[in-house]
Amino acid sequence: MKLHELKPAANATQLSKRIGRGQGSGKGGTSTKGHKGAQSRAGYSRKVGFEGGQMPIYRLVPKRGFKNINRVEYSPINLSTLQKLAEKTQQSEITLELMKSNGLISLKDKIKILGNGEVTMPLTVTAHAFSASAKEAIDKMGGKCICLMKENGEKENGEKKPVIEEPKVIVEEPKDETSVEEK
Repeated sequence: MKLHELKPAANATQLSKRIGRGQGSGKGGTSTKGHKGAQSRAGYSRKVGFEGGQMPIYRLVPKRGFKNINRVEYSPINLSTLQKLAEKTQQSEITLELMKSNGLISLKDKIKILGNGEVTMPLTVTAHAFSASAKEAIDKMGGKCICLMKENGEKENGEKKPVIEEPKVIVEEPKDETSVEEK
């Protein structure tokens, strides 16, 4: 078989409907578009989501709440997982790279250490956030928590725009220099 011998399968292709070729064709006159109305005119385009006048689904479905654009999504890791990782790798320093290399996280994730489980040896843990119970458990065993983010979600080592505080101007009331008459 050669390229110039290729043909579609039998009855796989159909000729396009030839409209507007006279009354005798049965598709002349209005050219299958009916009489008047938007869809019969040139340039008509249906709006996205238009359902023929029926109430569209995006207006039917109730909307509740809001989406907080400042939300920080954390991937949780428990103390029990850190303990298993430390025993497996024989390392007391748990970093993001170590967790990534062992398949616990991807480097794009923000990590929060949670207090589920126990730590039996002092660990130095680097993460973006710690729960209070996890921090307490790590510190109790003589370990160290290195937090990569501040409380408000800003990076610890990242630069922040300087906040310019307006100087407080104290206006002193003018002293009344009129003398008080003595009696």
